[in-house]
Amino acid sequence: MIEPSQTEKGELIVLSGPSGVGKSTVIAQLLKIRKDIHFSVSFTTRAPRPGEVDGVNYNFVSKEEFERMIAADELLEYAQYVGNYYGTSMKVIRDHLDHGVDVLLDIEVQGAGKVRAKCPEAVSIFVIPPSLEELSRRLHGRNTDSEDVILRRLERAREECRGCGDYDYIVVNDTVEHAADELRSILISRHCRTNKRIHLAEDIIG
Repeated sequence: MIEPSQTEKGELIVLSGPSGVGKSTVIAQLLKIRKDIHFSVSFTTRAPRPGEVDGVNYNFVSKEEFERMIAADELLEYAQYVGNYYGTSMKVIRDHLDHGVDVLLDIEVQGAGKVRAKCPEAVSIFVIPPSLEELSRRLHGRNTDSEDVILRRLERAREECRGCGDYDYIVVNDTVEHAADELRSILISRHCRTNKRIHLAEDIIG
């Protein structure tokens, strides 16, 4: 595989999907295959879940700090979800893209819409579960939320999936390996576009 050159701008990849669909697991599998992708760690005001590490899963900050970042215009996007803020650092994203590195964002639907508006060239991918029943099973299996919260998440999932037609691609997370392989195929195809490789043909044509 031809690696992105330092003269080629990286791809901004926006990955969304309902809570519990398994985005984090799929991303972890993708990063095992593609170690040259920078995964942007979002900022959030929610409390860490068991096993989550600050700076790895999220950058956990206070509500006051997050609102300071909003006021200072330091975020590419931000959104509120179930009473908490989530957002993405603008500077970190730009630095990697300008050096030819693909950047992957795992963000909520609300934030993804803002990124697509600001960066229409971004690759937007929506991850869906095989069924609503399977999503319910996964949410219950996490043992982190009450039944009331799970029901709210399932209803929110229905609403979010209605907007999946706004994305460039849809990936079904039936198995982690299959979903990660589909993501990898999408990214390979993006780097094979004519505008990404025309310089190779020019070297041959003279």
